[in-house]
Amino acid sequence: MDRRRFLTLSASAGALNLAPGRPRATTGASVGRGILYPQPLRRGDTIGITAPSAGVGADLEPRLRFCLEKLRALGYVVREGQVLRSDEMVSAPAYLRAAELQGMLLDDSIQAIVPPWGGELLIDILPLLDWAALAAARPKWFIGYSDLSTFMLAYTVRTHIATLNGSCLLEAPIHPTDPALAYWNDVATLAPGAVFVQHAASHYQAEDVDWAAAPLATQFSRTEPVRYKLLKHEEDADAAVTVRGRLLGGTLDVIAMLAGSVYGDVRGFVQSCAPEGLLIYLDNADMNSAQYCRLLHHLKLAGWFDHANAVLVGRTGGEQLREFTVRDALLDAVGDLAIPVLYDLDIGHLPPQLILVNGALATVHFEPMRRRSTGRGPARGGWRPSVIQALV
Repeated sequence: MDRRRFLTLSASAGALNLAPGRPRATTGASVGRGILYPQPLRRGDTIGITAPSAGVGADLEPRLRFCLEKLRALGYVVREGQVLRSDEMVSAPAYLRAAELQGMLLDDSIQAIVPPWGGELLIDILPLLDWAALAAARPKWFIGYSDLSTFMLAYTVRTHIATLNGSCLLEAPIHPTDPALAYWNDVATLAPGAVFVQHAASHYQAEDVDWAAAPLATQFSRTEPVRYKLLKHEEDADAAVTVRGRLLGGTLDVIAMLAGSVYGDVRGFVQSCAPEGLLIYLDNADMNSAQYCRLLHHLKLAGWFDHANAVLVGRTGGEQLREFTVRDALLDAVGDLAIPVLYDLDIGHLPPQLILVNGALATVHFEPMRRRSTGRGPARGGWRPSVIQALV
């Protein structure tokens, strides 16, 4: 979105007896009837590449080519759409973007869709899609974030098909984004009923990636320490939270516009698919702190937090307006909620970010970083917050 057309944020959080960030399949897990999960991706599957929001300009053609080759190296067949390359605000008129996206979603020869990145105005294609046809089609993975979450949240809410938030085509070659976090392909190849665990990253990247200047980049420049925070308990050494629910969210700048419409019927989604309650996750692409606060209030007034068990907020590089900080915005808008609000998480536009599956059942465990003794010298190590997701 705007100068941040795709990823950047900050954090710190929990541990389990699993290799960090590596998905682990489990047996005997029950697959829920409410959420529909795509079949796991396999070598030889076809991935559709289309741009339902912003297209890829000529200056990024080298990066695009590099990323497409990386998909092929993973064993996938790549099918490029006609709606992909553009230097304009959007990749094509709304009716063409809607037609190509819908065509790929209804095409059983395509197993996943990975757009290049987000943009600004995906919202204009939502009324042009045949939602009944999309709901009846075979589920397939849609992978993205930023403005793409405008479609992803609506798609999961209206069709009950899971979507994968936390990467996009131009970031697909970056593996691992952080050893503690999952890689998008590891998650997309999991079967329904599987479980995967991620921990807070150690460091994040504070600036946008310039893909034109670094078309062959395979890693983020992570220099700033991550620290997850619990609102109103930032200095409480004993604060700890364990919370469970179904994940649903995206980039606040764009998904907040869906509240009050059929595309943002969170209450209906809870009734159909999330009796456990929700874990609402949000990130801010480029709003200032006052705009950020207003949209959080908007979601609260629209009832999005009424069935939430927690709010998970990504770190933001948005402008601070006067002396009004991001924490002030959170306190003003959601500080009165009787649920945990965790912020500065690995979500959003300051990489790296957690892979979050809309619709999946998740447990978030938070505890402050602690020094501990190994019995062989000075205290060292620590314990970072974790996110456990089950595709059920």
